[in-house]
Amino acid sequence: MGKDEADWVELINAVNYRHPADALYTLEDYMKLEKNPEWDPEGRFIVEVNGKPVGWVNAHVDKLRDDRKGFAAFGIIPEFRGRGMDEELAETAIRELKRRGMKVVQSVVEGEVQEGEDARVWERLGFRLVRIGSLMAKELDDVRSGVGENTKVELEPLRKDSDEDLRLLNRLTNESFKEHFNWRPVPLEITVYLIRKDFWWKTQGWFFALLDGQHVGYVGAVVGEMDNRAENAKRGWILPRGWILSIGVLKPHRGTGIGTRLILHGMKYLRAQGMASVLLGVDDSNVTKAKQLYEKVGFTEFWKQSVYERTIA
Repeated sequence: MGKDEADWVELINAVNYRHPADALYTLEDYMKLEKNPEWDPEGRFIVEVNGKPVGWVNAHVDKLRDDRKGFAAFGIIPEFRGRGMDEELAETAIRELKRRGMKVVQSVVEGEVQEGEDARVWERLGFRLVRIGSLMAKELDDVRSGVGENTKVELEPLRKDSDEDLRLLNRLTNESFKEHFNWRPVPLEITVYLIRKDFWWKTQGWFFALLDGQHVGYVGAVVGEMDNRAENAKRGWILPRGWILSIGVLKPHRGTGIGTRLILHGMKYLRAQGMASVLLGVDDSNVTKAKQLYEKVGFTEFWKQSVYERTIA
């Protein structure tokens, strides 16, 4: 662990401090992240002004994708924003992704302040808005039943040590999400890492939905290792909190109340773990109309994410 890694962590935390969902993390956390099989060790740059680290660039390549789409991001600490370096950092990410053989670049613009500033940067560079997503939240003091859930569905907990269960979760994930925006197949090794090795999610409750003896969906309700640390309480978060990390229902069984049953169960699981609130992320144009489901069970949106994209070939 050297100076570059320490500077990177300090910069990320400084930029993300205002983000209502991104937890602050430590140098030790960062080093653990490098063990993730999806980790991209290249494309990271630290920006200095007079020897002081003031920003970062991340030109990320997802090695599991076949479509040559790269992901660009940059951040500048608050006191150095508005000094004209935004476009230079964005162009650095684009050049790096092009050097690595990418044909399309995508970037996510977060939240309210950045919505105007960063969006204009990407638009000036020829990017167009292709998608909008939301972060949604709900307090867990009132998780109601009788809101359209399918009561015929049986719920079965995933067995962490069962290879068969991990293969089942992997299959259900890929089948449920193959129509979704930005989807790419999830290899079994990624599912295994998430359930058995991922340090970020220290408490995990995964449940399968069975209908007439067939597995037709799943939900993952998790508690983040870093979310509930004391420093995050100072940021006005409703703590302790958990996440609905993933929820999927096979296409032939959608619209029958199975998703409602699953998300209610996930919230009850988190409440039983002592959580006061729950978060999730959703594509506003999700083909399954998932946002309507989340609103029905009491979630409200509190943060927007705008996705910009450009061809660079």
